[in-house]
Amino acid sequence: MKITALNVYQVDLPLKEGRYNWSNGNYVEVFDSTVLEIITDEGLKGYAECCPLGSAYLPSFALGVRAGLAELSPHLIGQNPLNIGQINRTMDAALRGHPYAKAPVDIACWDLLGRATGQPLYTLLGGAAQEDVVLYRAISQEAPDIMAQKIEGYAAEGYTKFQLKVGGDANDDIDRIHATRAVLKKTDLLVADANTGWTRHEAARVVGAVSGLDVYVEQPCLTYEECVSIRRRTALPFVMDEVIDTSNTLVRGIAEDAMDVINLKISKVGGLTKAKLMRDLCVAHGIPMTIEDTWGGDITTATIAHLARSTPSEFTFSATDFNSYGTVDIAEGAPKRVNGRMTAADRPGLGVTPIFDALGAPVAQYS
Repeated sequence: MKITALNVYQVDLPLKEGRYNWSNGNYVEVFDSTVLEIITDEGLKGYAECCPLGSAYLPSFALGVRAGLAELSPHLIGQNPLNIGQINRTMDAALRGHPYAKAPVDIACWDLLGRATGQPLYTLLGGAAQEDVVLYRAISQEAPDIMAQKIEGYAAEGYTKFQLKVGGDANDDIDRIHATRAVLKKTDLLVADANTGWTRHEAARVVGAVSGLDVYVEQPCLTYEECVSIRRRTALPFVMDEVIDTSNTLVRGIAEDAMDVINLKISKVGGLTKAKLMRDLCVAHGIPMTIEDTWGGDITTATIAHLARSTPSEFTFSATDFNSYGTVDIAEGAPKRVNGRMTAADRPGLGVTPIFDALGAPVAQYS
């Protein structure tokens, strides 16, 4: 099998809530998502999606996905997409860094591998380890009482895990954490995710002020070293996200006891191949994961579901159904939330079919 063409689509994903706010005043109202179609000489097609969280979250941005695909495509034509190791070596030799731009190629090749062998991706990623996966709901940064009201609403939809967007003014964040924890059941989990937004002294204040609450602290500061400093000052369970971006940083974090949980974003690390490696390292060392991505629609949600379903439940801290946040459907057969959980399809590959009327005409074609 050989790659004969790559089609690139751009699609806007407006939010049901109208706006998503996180640390340092950052927000997105409409997400800019890229969908990749890889076409082969045997008639099979593979799909993937990559949607950065704006341009101020990670070293990634929507135009960069499409620019990276333009750079990579000449090196991919004629390659065997089922030889995923070689595909990744080819991309790494052609373009240094930019893992998020390589991620859709890797994922689409995994989709092709599943379709070619008639197996769902969760089987190829290690086999079904659970029937369905528990989801968290991200709560956009707003006033404490509004965030508490939103948590109550989403709890009624079956969610039991909530990721609170903090990383703003420390006094406000202390109030946000107290107000939201107060409306939750004892069995519900609350994660205060600062998304690198606090300086070290602000983070120290916050963790001290909420030390008596049942809450996880996620990525309080910008750097690994600052986060570890805060980790040493609190007994609260600790989550690392933005700074755990390669297997090397993961190995360092494990060796230095830097976290209790990691947030594993598939496109952040370069796709399913590298995410699976990091997932397996976490399982081997007893580190649970939130398995997700930066953002996306139906195709991203399907990708998350397959990696999560092939991960043992005790190491799946949570996952994300991003397609429930938006107003646009871009694929049929995508996972749907049922009582705060979702599962991956048993169909070959990702098990989804793009809705081309929603995607529109390709913005770029390579052959």
